[in-house]
Amino acid sequence: MTSTKRRHERIESLNLLSYACVDEAGEIVAQGMGRTLNVSEGGIMLETHESISTSRIRLTIGFKDDVTEVEGQVAYTKEGGNQRSQTGIEFVRPDAEASNVIKRYIEAFNRQAD
Repeated sequence: MTSTKRRHERIESLNLLSYACVDEAGEIVAQGMGRTLNVSEGGIMLETHESISTSRIRLTIGFKDDVTEVEGQVAYTKEGGNQRSQTGIEFVRPDAEASNVIKRYIEAFNRQAD
């Protein structure tokens, strides 16, 4: 689950989300739906049917009863199984509310796992 290179522990977690790819001017160039494969306080692994073609992305993620919005920077993209793409996304300056929602979700997940 963890690696010595990672700053945050990642948990395997499937959560639906919507995303909007934005260009350098902040304009939306593509939108879609996907799901998380894993989550950490610093980012997510996103699985989509379409490859993410921009470096900036806006995410709306549902964590149980909480929905939060956060911006991210694409770290890498690779082809996964079943003709799906997997994209590693690092959160970019999440606001306090988004950070709290993500942190609470990870803490609740860890309590269930114990």
